[in-house]
Amino acid sequence: MANNIIIFDTTLRDGEQSPGASLDINEKVQIARQLALLQVNVIEAGFPVSSPGDFESVKRIAREVRGVSVAGLARAVEKDIDSAAMALEKAEKPRIHIFLATSEIHRKYKLLKAKEEIIHLAVKAVKYARKYVDDIEFSPEDASRTELDFLVQVVEAVIDAGAKTVNIPDTVGYAVPDHYAALIRGLKEHVKNIHKAIISVHCHNDLGLAVANSLAAVKAGAQQVECTINGIGERAGNAALEEIVMALKTRQDFYHCSTRIVTKELIATSKLVSTLTGLRVQRNKAIVGENAFAHQSGVHQDGVLKERTTYEIIKPEDVGHLKTRLVLGKLSGRHALKERIKELGYELSEEEFERAFKEFKHIADKKKRYLMRILGLLLVSRKWKFLLFSN
Repeated sequence: MANNIIIFDTTLRDGEQSPGASLDINEKVQIARQLALLQVNVIEAGFPVSSPGDFESVKRIAREVRGVSVAGLARAVEKDIDSAAMALEKAEKPRIHIFLATSEIHRKYKLLKAKEEIIHLAVKAVKYARKYVDDIEFSPEDASRTELDFLVQVVEAVIDAGAKTVNIPDTVGYAVPDHYAALIRGLKEHVKNIHKAIISVHCHNDLGLAVANSLAAVKAGAQQVECTINGIGERAGNAALEEIVMALKTRQDFYHCSTRIVTKELIATSKLVSTLTGLRVQRNKAIVGENAFAHQSGVHQDGVLKERTTYEIIKPEDVGHLKTRLVLGKLSGRHALKERIKELGYELSEEEFERAFKEFKHIADKKKRYLMRILGLLLVSRKWKFLLFSN
């Protein structure tokens, strides 16, 4: 039986940190409701202490959105934890997510604290948060650059203090898949009480490896993945939720994992987030991009028309796309043009089709980009009249 991977969505917290992205309270609530329809397990609704607006948005989401856990972020200080607890007071399933940096570079230059003090502050914060809720997540910030022996000490200590989830962030996108998987395996092997907590991963995309690192961690035993819609987030962004989910679904034979995500809601969720944040999804973006299920090569078009799986590993309908799109251009072949003419309701003789195909190629070859949405072929007094409508 496949293991169920917990999907922790941080679009409303880390995703909103994308330069240029800003959401008001109503927009955040609208996205949270769509995330609930998508059936993510956890919504990280914001960082309550960071601003009055963030506090109110977390509070509203906690009060209005049901069927998911709602998390609020907090530093390992009492005022942050108090603020998160107040904002989450009406949540059906509240979670306080505490973070504290552990890497040598953060200890030396940002925190100016020794290892022993870091452990003391982490344990103190987790115990303090337990006064409010049972569901505590702890993140040793910049874990991927933290010495393994020290990371083991921190993780073991916070689990003893009551953390139910321990997140291992690749905060600056430094990790590569083999390194990150080895880190997860190292924690599973050396943290004595690791069986008492969920191992989570949170990867940034600075080297373009956020999804690959997250999947490598799942293969190594991670049980929760933190991600965002469209991969938005700080700097180069986070692991893209839609890519994580569809990789696990499409390659269940390899990962032996599943999620509860309603994948048919992925396109609707992607479009909503893109519209409200103003962050456009690139055409060739995996799963949700405009070109994700579009084919222009004649060889590919012919293959897809004969058997979809020759060039598509995912059904477009499964993620909310209407259907496969065959883009008519200079690389298109006869099969694709015949299919489009048929869709438009016309029947041509072989001679008529060859004349139409020759003229189509002549016109398409003149343009660098000739993407056809509609090709009208009207026969008037046994002569062809072409009505060509391009993008």
